[in-house]
Amino acid sequence: MKNSKIIKVRKDHEGKITDVLLENGEVLPLNHAIMMAREHIIEGVGVFKGKDGGEYLVADPDVMDVENLKDLPRF
Repeated sequence: MKNSKIIKVRKDHEGKITDVLLENGEVLPLNHAIMMAREHIIEGVGVFKGKDGGEYLVADPDVMDVENLKDLPRF
């Protein structure tokens, strides 16, 4: 599978990201995107472990056009 970037996000009613849209057209639930980012399959993001023990995607501003994935357009 070729590396792909996240281009859009889907959010729930609280504004939390639930799914991501990759530039290749694939829609992934957030937990799947985190696993793929951990394996370096998704370009421009990293995985951050929060104080609550949960894992979160973080944008690499050198690769992405945004500093925060929440700033990407919605789909």
